[in-house]
Amino acid sequence: MMKTVIVVLALSLFISGCDGNPKAASSKQAETDAQTVEVVPVASQKLATVFTLPAQLVPFEAVDIYPKVTGFMDMIRVDRGSRVHKGELIIRLSAPELVAQRAQAESALRAAESQLTTAQAKLNSDKGTYLHMASAAKTPGVVAENDVMVASQTASADQGQVQSAEDNVAAARDGLRRVAQLESYLNIYAPFDGIVTTRNLHPGALVGPASGQSGTMPIVQIVDDGHLRLVVPVPEAYVGEMQVGQQVAFTVPAYPGQTFHAPITRISHDVDLNTRTMPVELDVRSSDGRLSPGSFSSVQWPVHRTAPTMFVPVSAVTNDQQRTFVEGVRNGKAEWMDVVTGLNVDGNIEVFGDLKVGDEVIRNATDAIRPGQPVKTRSSHTY
Repeated sequence: MMKTVIVVLALSLFISGCDGNPKAASSKQAETDAQTVEVVPVASQKLATVFTLPAQLVPFEAVDIYPKVTGFMDMIRVDRGSRVHKGELIIRLSAPELVAQRAQAESALRAAESQLTTAQAKLNSDKGTYLHMASAAKTPGVVAENDVMVASQTASADQGQVQSAEDNVAAARDGLRRVAQLESYLNIYAPFDGIVTTRNLHPGALVGPASGQSGTMPIVQIVDDGHLRLVVPVPEAYVGEMQVGQQVAFTVPAYPGQTFHAPITRISHDVDLNTRTMPVELDVRSSDGRLSPGSFSSVQWPVHRTAPTMFVPVSAVTNDQQRTFVEGVRNGKAEWMDVVTGLNVDGNIEVFGDLKVGDEVIRNATDAIRPGQPVKTRSSHTY
């Protein structure tokens, strides 16, 4: 009898509890089923970090030396590895045809000058005759007026002949000057201080614009190895705060453990559509010749922001192929908040969106946690 009373009493309490407050029971059940998640606060800091970027050293100046005239190579004073100085004679060609052209041009100039002398002598003689006749004509009956007119016209014609002869002399001088200029091309000088990196031809070779297959290749190549360009393809996400004159560190495989520095000198301001990078050049001085053109380099590229930005762990950002978001927790429920991501630094990533510093987000976000889903939070002690 006593056992029956206890069972009836327990059943009555259960029924009254269910009928009396069903919402409270449901709430308790949801709280019991809520998933426990680890949350971290949104942090704020000024980004200041360094990324390693590949780069290449190239010569500040490089030139392939081609002949301007056709001729045989008489002498070449340099070979691969030779150091040259600006204005130094490095190659001499010979062209017998130019010797004949010079003789012809000189003969043409002498002939033109002789014609000019003859024309000037005739002009002076005829002009003197005209002036004498014009003076005598002042006395009536001494000289006929028609004779004075003929003398005047003859002097005028002589003046035209002198002008024509002067033009011929000028043309002949230009022709001689042109041949002399061509002859000057037979001597080839170094255009700047540098080093010879390639030599393709040897004495006796026929070179020049019309010299066949050998005319398509340079005689030598000279590069300026004392002044180099360090070309860095910088990803577009890293170009925002860089400035001309900013010092950048880099290393080369030839000298492991050594760090070199050079300033940012030229910024292309043009992003390559294929690589999404912007070429940036650093001026590198290598007066001792330790750094070689063509060398691969690793650049420690500095990136910083002028104002603080918000950061969350990389694992706190997820996406569902339509949107990128973090999962915040407000009033015990999960909430998806769209963000735009920035740079990744030491496991944390910049986020931009409807967030405030101190907001709690789920450390390990997943789209399995749906918006509005009840969650229990556990604060993380590490970021």
